[in-house]
Amino acid sequence: MARTDFSRMRCPIARSMEVLGERWAILVLREAFYGTTRFDDFSRNLGIASNILSARLGKLVDNGVLQRVPAATGGRHEYRLTEKGRDFFPAYLALKRWGDRWMGNPEGPVTVLVEADTGREITSPPLLDSAGAPLELDRVRILPGPGAGPAMRQRFGDKA
Repeated sequence: MARTDFSRMRCPIARSMEVLGERWAILVLREAFYGTTRFDDFSRNLGIASNILSARLGKLVDNGVLQRVPAATGGRHEYRLTEKGRDFFPAYLALKRWGDRWMGNPEGPVTVLVEADTGREITSPPLLDSAGAPLELDRVRILPGPGAGPAMRQRFGDKA
């Protein structure tokens, strides 16, 4: 069976999944958020086969999420988050928060992220409405955006 190519879909979530939807991709980003930059460190921290890691790093580089730069301490090279990669951090925090709540260990989170200056825990904030109250999914209305095609406009355009 042929694999669906999400990169050609109009939906930006589908295109994002083409880059980040493979199970190792977000774990590689987790390591980058934790300060990992060297191939051997990614490999050791993740327990991932080198051929799979190489492919995942390559895809993240090709898609502008990471950049491959000469190593500061000599050696081969390092992988650094780009602006595009750093922009994923809030989504990572939301996924971590969900995982800690629903898939976590009874003892508590495996890692806690804190502000370097204050030591205060970093949390993914809840969604808030325009008045600052918690926003639940049943209070969200979906409308077609400026990039919507005819099918999206028909699907969501007539709802009041």
